[in-house]
This record gives sequence, C-alpha cells and structure tokens, in this order.
Amino acid sequence: MPTDWTTAPAWDSGEDGRLVCLAVRPETHDVKTFLFAPAKPGAFRFTPGQFLTFTFEIDGGQVSRCYTISSPPTRPDRAAITVKRVPGGPVSNWLHDSLRPGDTVSALGPFGSFTSFAHPAGKYLFLSGGSGITPLMAMARAYHDLGENADIVFVHNARTPADIIFRGELATMARQSPNFRFAPICEADSPDEAWAGYRGRISSSVLRLIAPDFGDREIFTCGPSPYMAAVRDLLGDAGFDMAHYHEESFDFAEMLEEEAAEAASDAATFRVEFVKSGRTVTCDAGTTVLAAARTAGLKLPSACTKGICGTCKSGLLSGRVDMNHGGGIRQREIDRGLILLCCSKPLSDLVVDR
Repeated sequence: MPTDWTTAPAWDSGEDGRLVCLAVRPETHDVKTFLFAPAKPGAFRFTPGQFLTFTFEIDGGQVSRCYTISSPPTRPDRAAITVKRVPGGPVSNWLHDSLRPGDTVSALGPFGSFTSFAHPAGKYLFLSGGSGITPLMAMARAYHDLGENADIVFVHNARTPADIIFRGELATMARQSPNFRFAPICEADSPDEAWAGYRGRISSSVLRLIAPDFGDREIFTCGPSPYMAAVRDLLGDAGFDMAHYHEESFDFAEMLEEEAAEAASDAATFRVEFVKSGRTVTCDAGTTVLAAARTAGLKLPSACTKGICGTCKSGLLSGRVDMNHGGGIRQREIDRGLILLCCSKPLSDLVVDR
C-alpha cells in the first residue's frame, strides 16, 4: 500500500538511503522509468529539477551515478528516474537489463538548485534535448498536478519521433491545459512514422516560429553540452537577457580544468598514487585530487564537483586530506576511510583505491 505521506516523516537518505524498486516502465525503445519508494516508510521532499545520487552493486563492485528525479514532488510517496540506455554504459545497461521490482538500491539526496520554482515568472520556456528532458518534465508535471495552468512552452529535441520521451503524457497535458504548449522537434523520420512536425535542430528561426515571445520568458535548458551551447549562442545572438536563462548539466570537465589552473603555483606538492589505475600524479595542496587526476589525463567517475553527489567516492588507503564536502558522503563512510575526490585536497602523499 502507498505510504500515508500526510503523516509520514520525510525520507532521510543520511539515516536510511535504501530505496525499493516498485516498477519498471518503458518510455521509448531505449528509455525506461524506474519507480522507487523508501524502504523505511517516508515521504520524498524535493523541488522539481533536483537529482539523487545512486550507488549500485554491479559485478561485485559499487558504482555511483546521478539521476534527476523525473516525477514531481506533488506525488511524494514515490520517486522516479528515467534512464536512456547508453551503448557500452555499465550502469544504464545494468538498470535496463537487471533491475527488477522488489530490488533495493541506495541513494543520497536530493541535491541541486536547477528548478523553476526558485524563479517565479509569468511565462516559461523549457528547452530539452534527449534525456535532458527529465528535470523539465518534473517541473511540468508539478505545475500540471497543482492545477496552476502556468504559461509554459515546452520544446523538446529528439532524433526521431520514436525517441520522443514522455510524448503521450506531454500531448495530454497540452490538451488539458490551455496555457501549456508542447513542441517536439525531430531530426529525422522513424521507420514507422514520417514526422510532420518541426524538423531539424534547435535554431533561432524554429524557436521564433514556436515561441515568438521567447525574449519575455524565463528559460530553462537541459541536454547534451553541444545542445546547450547552441541554445546559448542563439539566445546571445538574439539579445536575450541571460539573467533569465538557467541550465543544468553533469559535464563539468571545464570546471575541473579551471580549478586546476587556479591553484597556486608555489603551493606544496604531493604524490597521489591510484593503485587500480597504476598511475601516480602530482597534486598541489590547493588543488583537489580529482582536478589533478583529470589534468594528468586520468579519467575518473565524477559529476557535480561540489561534494554533493558522491559519484567520485573512493577509498583512501593512506595519507590525509582536507575534505569540504556538501553532503555527498556519510560520516560512517568517512570513518571507513572513504573520501570524495572532487572536494579533497592533499595534506600529505596519498594512496587512493582507484
């Protein structure tokens, strides 16, 4: 039975981060939604657009990934993530092939500040590419559930009609809410459907056809980095006030490079040995371990780079660090010798279990 969320305490991932999978639902040929409830009865408290950091047991090891909550907070006894299968991706393929109703996973969160709820406006424009639709879908669902009839233009870019995630639900929302407009854009036809809607990629000319008043809207964008770069370019060329532009992405390589570049050149330098990779790098006292590793060309799992998601969690076999995290690691994990590489700066030579 569903939790009575009117009286249930809020789910606390720090106290018990176990989630039970309740259902697995196909969205497209390569996208599935996974619905979860707390193992210990509780209600989810979050703002639409936030994400959870999951830890999965795969092939005898633990792997962490960040996934946006695609369900809205207006349905607090459940939380869903919607995941696209990535060719060769160890986690997305495991989720699609192995996770079943009744299975238990661990998660931390919610985290993130990408939400339209923090920016009240008269009109919104949501722009998404591919699986970047999930945070914007959570926002759209929340407004729809609340019956606020918010003025929203939702533009989604997909490769083909068969790749439009949440297509039926968004079309239904548009029929039911006079101020909600859904405008998918496809690059090509799918084998069983010749696309009759907007074609191509996001561009100024297409955007002006769909939302000629986009300059007056609060804009939220999520998708692959090239997609968001194209959106920023076309808005800049159009003279849009970027103070009303917001985007979300888990591609933080540029931030890591900047962090490494900003480190003081005369700081103390330490050796950092990554035992599984067989690599040793140097790291200044003012640089995070993750930034130093990436600068040296070593690829390590990471996402937020702010100590909140837990993706870069690793074992510290020897040495000392200064770690200023944002909640992405539990105290009992720290006591076991785990650290977050993205927010740990060396105080001595280190040996890391990576």
